[in-house]
Amino acid sequence: MKIGDKVRFLSAVGGGIVKGFQGKDIVLVEEEDGFETPALIRECVVIEANEAQLRAVPPAVSVSPQAHKVVEKKIEPLDYKPVEIPGGDKINAYIAYLPEDIKNLGHGNYEAYFVNDSNYYLFFNYMSCENNAWKSIFDGTIEPNTKLFIHEFSKEELNQLERICVQFIAFKKSKPFALKNAYNIELRVDTVKFYKLHCFRENDFFDDDAIVYPLVINDVPEREMLVSSVELQEAMMQKVRVNNIPEKQPARKRQPDNLVEEIDLHINQLLDTTAGMSNTDILNYQLTKFRETLEKFKNKKGQKIVFIHGKGDGVLRNAILSELKKSYKNYPYQDASFREYGFGATMVTIK
Repeated sequence: MKIGDKVRFLSAVGGGIVKGFQGKDIVLVEEEDGFETPALIRECVVIEANEAQLRAVPPAVSVSPQAHKVVEKKIEPLDYKPVEIPGGDKINAYIAYLPEDIKNLGHGNYEAYFVNDSNYYLFFNYMSCENNAWKSIFDGTIEPNTKLFIHEFSKEELNQLERICVQFIAFKKSKPFALKNAYNIELRVDTVKFYKLHCFRENDFFDDDAIVYPLVINDVPEREMLVSSVELQEAMMQKVRVNNIPEKQPARKRQPDNLVEEIDLHINQLLDTTAGMSNTDILNYQLTKFRETLEKFKNKKGQKIVFIHGKGDGVLRNAILSELKKSYKNYPYQDASFREYGFGATMVTIK
């Protein structure tokens, strides 16, 4: 983006001509009424590059009070360089939905965002399915390690987003990069969740709670099973026919002993009241429950235990990780499934 380019605002109506910059994040846009409006660079998209106008911009002039003479200062267009994060060369992308007013679910509007958690530019197309055909809602390019507002929609429009599809390709500008596959991810959005407060959860991308759907995790696309009502009915009929066959059924397979065990360490799940307890007392109680659980399963090799600690300010999670590194060094651990637990759980494997 350079001075003289014609831009359009992504999250508001309007646009204009780039007249200057403030710092590295703010661009000054002259609208049709002649006023200069400051806007975030990432909230603007260039619709017409105007090199001729850029060359015609005269240098800014200021007066030096010491020498009492005119000093020319050339206005340099901002050369934006995206921030690359170590380990960010794996594609991680998400679609996120936030309510405008979380205290008024079902009555206010919602916002959709595309989250690019990688060091690549992503050129994408976001679509919804209508009458077995796809309709493009938004297309554009999102910069590395940023989130981009896609559109705002009402509860009346919610059902039109029950099936969405996102297609995108990844690339880097002006530097070599590892070639990535083109992605085509189709998801079924559970619209009922938009009316339930607990479905909007803490996340790493927004200060507010959100419903976050993974599209690609570490270069691997997320694929949900999409079953039509006709296929579902046929499968049910097939099951009925099989169950009516008068022959001996095989014995049911024994369930493995190492099914995942879930332990919720939220204090309100452990105690009826915390009256008289300090924050230190609460933390110690949670860690005691953590240790007791590991001791209980210490003889069950391969047992997986998910400790739900929540995201919060990270105090409990850090205490758990410290305890694992200090007292349970041979127990592998990792973040639990994002799809099931969000970002607030750690899975430990007994060894």
